[in-house]
Amino acid sequence: MSAVNNYVHNFFEKYLTIPDIYVSDIVEIIVIAVLIYYVILWFKKSRAWSLLKGIFVIVIFMVIASLFHLTTILWIINKTLSAGIIAIVIIFQPELRRALEELGKKNVAFKLLKIGNNIDDESLSDQSVEEIIRATLEMAKVKTGALIVVARDHDLSQYSETGIKVGAKITSQLLINIFEKNTPLHDGAVIIEGNKIVSATCYLPLSDSVSLSKELGTRHRAGLGISEVTDSIVIIVSEENGSVSIARDGQLIRYADTAILKNELVKAQAKAEVKPKKRFWKGRERNEKSNDEN
Repeated sequence: MSAVNNYVHNFFEKYLTIPDIYVSDIVEIIVIAVLIYYVILWFKKSRAWSLLKGIFVIVIFMVIASLFHLTTILWIINKTLSAGIIAIVIIFQPELRRALEELGKKNVAFKLLKIGNNIDDESLSDQSVEEIIRATLEMAKVKTGALIVVARDHDLSQYSETGIKVGAKITSQLLINIFEKNTPLHDGAVIIEGNKIVSATCYLPLSDSVSLSKELGTRHRAGLGISEVTDSIVIIVSEENGSVSIARDGQLIRYADTAILKNELVKAQAKAEVKPKKRFWKGRERNEKSNDEN
């Protein structure tokens, strides 16, 4: 009996002893937790989040290969692991460079204090949605070319910095005036974050899709390009025929009506969708969706 008691006593003494906790330990735990939180937040706001999910799938595959003793696959993984680390650094180079630039800004300490903030504390309001729709329809009516990017979770600051800062509340009159022909701000894209027009005349990455219709120009290719690398919703008004197109997730929805336009903007609000009217369009390309598929 004494042996059992000694074993239990030694077990509790060895494994269940509460260590001494000092103030410095608490500070270290808080600092590490905040750093991990912001690293995850940075990943989620950038393209790195999608890449990270791909790496996570590869890690799961490695675990499965280890459990089932797939020696050949494990040998290949071990031989390519060192090169894989270098490849990861190359893949994440734009995101890492931008993170270091943000770290060097003077206001980084104040940003760290605003725990939980995303791109904008304000989500896209119903009034802003109506203003965007009104401006889009007015510009389509008079065939004024427009390119409007509505930000969601991904950070678009690297694109908004290529343009001219606006920082104004969303109004249909302002959007129409920005894209008015022969005005200083009409060339390029407008970026909207929350309920503000952040920048105008912004440069966007062009899509390299070979399946995009040849009748579509640079404006549509730029709108599709930004939707391929971010989760933003892009509204494109054709200068040639006044048609409205919507780009999201690398897909182009052509000839969008008011219901579809509102439906896509509501998605940026994370609210219930508006059921669009069914319409059918012939001759759509591989990366173009008809209205009834959304």
